[in-house]
Amino acid sequence: MILFTVLVMGGPSEREYREKLDKIKQKLDKKAKDIKSQFEKLEKAKVDLLKKTKDMKHDVEREIAKMEEEIAKSKDLAPESKSRLRLEIDNLKSEARKRYSELETRITEAL
Repeated sequence: MILFTVLVMGGPSEREYREKLDKIKQKLDKKAKDIKSQFEKLEKAKVDLLKKTKDMKHDVEREIAKMEEEIAKSKDLAPESKSRLRLEIDNLKSEARKRYSELETRITEAL
């Protein structure tokens, strides 16, 4: 009789510990799932940013190419003006490549 009383009055049973362990495991699973979901969102954002950066580069290249054609066809511009504009266009192309490269590097290095 005394032994029975000690067991009943004693600490938690194996079942109670298992229940607590199951609750901890459920919390762990939930948090891990949440973190994985957040990571997937970050990866998606990274892909979207890379796409926007590429689109920016292509848009600028198209606009510059169009302007180069217009300048070359222009009969109203003096040769000196065309030359100065070509220099500015070359500078802009260089700046666009530099910015694209910087953005792409920054995005890919993130995470």
